[in-house]
Amino acid sequence: MAVPNLKIYVDETIFDGVRLRLSEALEPIRTLLCDAFRVAPPACQLAVIRVLGMPDQPPINTELLILPHTDRTDEAIRAAAERLRSLLVSVTGARVAVRIAQLDPATYVALK
Repeated sequence: MAVPNLKIYVDETIFDGVRLRLSEALEPIRTLLCDAFRVAPPACQLAVIRVLGMPDQPPINTELLILPHTDRTDEAIRAAAERLRSLLVSVTGARVAVRIAQLDPATYVALK
């Protein structure tokens, strides 16, 4: 199972200033995801991506894809989103948006 899959989109206006701190935070972020979704580290895929966004959007936008599981209730997913946002705000000092979507296991394919 190749989830959670986290993409952290960082606006180019702040990228250089937060790159090193985000790089150092990848391990704690992965630990947070492993704890929240009860997966082993190899199941996680994380990427930090420099983007050009609109000035009125949060400069950091995260998109997390997960597969459904009985433990992954709305409450548990929301708690994980809040923990992730809090961690990223503390690391970057920037406004952060977090979005989490559940994939359809019947149509999801991952080759590693």
